[in-house]
Amino acid sequence: MTENKLTRALRQAVRLRAKGCCEYCLSQEKFATQSFSIDHIIPTSKEGKTELDNLALACQGCNNFKYDKVEGIDRLTEDKVPLYNPRKEEWQTHFAWDKSYTQIVGLTPTGRATIEELKLNRSGLINLRQILYAMDEHPPNRNGNN
Repeated sequence: MTENKLTRALRQAVRLRAKGCCEYCLSQEKFATQSFSIDHIIPTSKEGKTELDNLALACQGCNNFKYDKVEGIDRLTEDKVPLYNPRKEEWQTHFAWDKSYTQIVGLTPTGRATIEELKLNRSGLINLRQILYAMDEHPPNRNGNN
């Protein structure tokens, strides 16, 4: 099917829009040990389309943990809620940084479920965030960097 083909132009548009950051955990591609992927926010297995409005740049960790998930459990309320959709929602609505800028805190049921499902506070990410924060490279856009 041509409509589900991820073209070079589409990949480039997703990367440019994301400004080199994973759209879930905000990791910066320039510091990653693995190439970032183009994620289908609504997976093709759930009838998601390969079009710009359904694509996000994702680090390998977030992409692997998300897989084909679109919902998760908010451990605070035990409700099943939709995962964060970077095309329809603002990151700051659902997430914030803790005081050390090493861990992402969920502000909403969607934020908390996304942190849990995608493991946004993986130990490797926390370690990298500590180092990058000390180098004034984290969080992205703190001083115009990324």
